[in-house]
Amino acid sequence: MLDGLKKKISDTKLKAQMAAARQLMKKQGIPESQQDMIFTAMEKNPSLFEKIAKEIEHKKKEGKGEMAASMEVMRKYQGELQKMFASRAKKIKGE
Repeated sequence: MLDGLKKKISDTKLKAQMAAARQLMKKQGIPESQQDMIFTAMEKNPSLFEKIAKEIEHKKKEGKGEMAASMEVMRKYQGELQKMFASRAKKIKGE
């Protein structure tokens, strides 16, 4: 029972975070098609994106700016992200 409650809370928290992220992307002018692709990838592999977010936060606590921390961590995971988005693009094209 407690595990089920934890999962519901976790799911609710994740949905709220994703809604906030979507609003932020919208403000930044990111096209909806790209937003959908990003969120599909996040739903497909949430642990990767959690790991990326934690590493960015760690780097920020070390004194790096948000952009520098984000770029450094994203470069680290560039290969995984490219594979994920390339497979998503192929599915969209119907390949």
